[in-house]
Amino acid sequence: MAGTLEVGLAQRVPLPIEAPVADFATDVERTLAEHPQITLLVYPELHLCGTEHLPTAARADALESHAHRLDSPFVAELGVIARAHGIWLCPGSIGERGPDGEFFNTQLLFDPSGTLRASYRKMFPWRPFEPHRPGTEFVIADLDGAGTAGFSICYDAWFPEHSRQLAWLGADLVLNIVKTTTPDREQELVLARANAIVNQNLVASVNCAAPVGRGRSIVVGPEGFVIAEAGVGEQTLTFAFDPEGIARVRAHGTMGSNRMWAQFRDDDDEIPLPMYDGRIDPRTWAAPHP
Repeated sequence: MAGTLEVGLAQRVPLPIEAPVADFATDVERTLAEHPQITLLVYPELHLCGTEHLPTAARADALESHAHRLDSPFVAELGVIARAHGIWLCPGSIGERGPDGEFFNTQLLFDPSGTLRASYRKMFPWRPFEPHRPGTEFVIADLDGAGTAGFSICYDAWFPEHSRQLAWLGADLVLNIVKTTTPDREQELVLARANAIVNQNLVASVNCAAPVGRGRSIVVGPEGFVIAEAGVGEQTLTFAFDPEGIARVRAHGTMGSNRMWAQFRDDDDEIPLPMYDGRIDPRTWAAPHP
């Protein structure tokens, strides 16, 4: 089908932070050999930044000392991998050194030419445990006619405002990259389904594998049905992403009935949102149709 992407979620153990990019390239090559249909390959949060082999007290400093600017040779090498295979590639997130020395947890997306098409700074670091500075900008990316991806990192999914904003901006596929090592993965599976249901889009949440992470990567369709779910070990989930399917659900309603993005009429009163010093304006409450 035209406009359909074959997506792969690579549930993997994180690579040591000092590992060469060639180790990552090897896994990409092996994954595509096993699943040649993949045209968008996604890895977990901080996949290239594993610190589990270091003493706990040294991990935050190691993450920051290995941060890279987006125009660095390290980032360029990741683009070379995408270009070599002609795929969309999300290598997870990296430590980014901002222009003023800030330290962010930043999700990357390369297009099939190897160009860095999108970068997103995690808006909700898992505090007090994560050392990164919060980002402030929501990010979506057009996949050249094959849908629109929204970017989300781990704890972002716990804040419904985040997923709602991505959907309102036009994301019909949310790429939620995760590094969950704690027992709350069970709750995150519920959140993946809930965020997909209330926003009528597809949520793909890829976690790192055991023994570091809790695994259980998941793909949820726009009506909340689980399309695929992994176990706890290393595994690659694959699925077809069809943005026209998202449009059909939004047009006809979840289970043929619920059309949240068509809730308001133009003559309805605005609804104040005092928590955000904002409002819901009936004239602008609509998600763009893919």
